[in-house]
Amino acid sequence: MPLYEHVFLARQDLAQAQVDALAENATKILEDNGGKVVKTETWGLRNLAYRIAKNRKAHYVALDIDAPAPAIAELERQTNINEDVIRFLTIRVDEHESGPSAMMRRGERDRGPRGDGDRGGFGRDRGDRGDRGDRAPRNEELEA
Repeated sequence: MPLYEHVFLARQDLAQAQVDALAENATKILEDNGGKVVKTETWGLRNLAYRIAKNRKAHYVALDIDAPAPAIAELERQTNINEDVIRFLTIRVDEHESGPSAMMRRGERDRGPRGDGDRGGFGRDRGDRGDRGDRAPRNEELEA
């Protein structure tokens, strides 16, 4: 059977339990139509690049799917009807990624020793800047 990745964005005002219920509903639709969900990842509540239907944030959920095309068509039809899902995307892939997805790995990598995210280098020693060389001497005429 073909392999797919399906990502959907749920409204920001939903509880995590409701988002999990949406993922379980998608799994049930696929299993009823002869497919199966290989992996489910919840990426959490994240900021959107732009507002969608007055939402500034959304719950992201990714599913790795092994299912025939009619099962995917039914999943997309049901997802389109659901008012809690504001966007979704399904793509066909050659193989599923083993281990956590790039979005899950990103969260682990960005965490510092205190558990805070990368702050862009503010307030940190930058270390040696050997690639720059010395600063050129100032022109005394410009300071006057």
